[in-house]
Amino acid sequence: MRSRYKISEQHGWYFVTSTTIQWIPLFTNQNYFDIILTSLKFSQLRKDLKIYAFVIMDNHFHAILQHSNLSGAMQSIKSYTAGRIIKQLQIERKSWALDLLKQYKQLYKTSSNYQIWQEGFHPQLIENDSILTQKIEYIHHNPVKRGWVDSPEAWRYSSARYFEDQKGLLKLDIEWF
Repeated sequence: MRSRYKISEQHGWYFVTSTTIQWIPLFTNQNYFDIILTSLKFSQLRKDLKIYAFVIMDNHFHAILQHSNLSGAMQSIKSYTAGRIIKQLQIERKSWALDLLKQYKQLYKTSSNYQIWQEGFHPQLIENDSILTQKIEYIHHNPVKRGWVDSPEAWRYSSARYFEDQKGLLKLDIEWF
């Protein structure tokens, strides 16, 4: 996975972003959101990924994560979700999306006919509480800025509900921070 961003502290908390190739809006129904949530849950339960906050949008997701090998964890998440998303697009016969994913695929990527994710995940170290608060606000307000909901906790595919003492779709590792 290529990235101009470097992880300087292996055990720190990082704000990460993963974006679909060319910002194609692939996450259009619950099936696609569930693919990402399932991968995050698996990585959390089986690979010791710590999740502090997240939001899944139509063409990207943001999260605050911690892992001793964050690059490897993100590569695993993106690889798994790419395969599952391609299968789901084929099941739903979304040829328009598959055509775009084939068209924009990097030429050197020869192991697949399609490319779901842009390279990298832009890790930004959370150095203090002020940055943490700013990143959580940014994550949770993404759907509000897009005009999809009136309040952050109204968006199902986010950790905002958890921060409002409501049940969310993904257990957070708040006690770890």
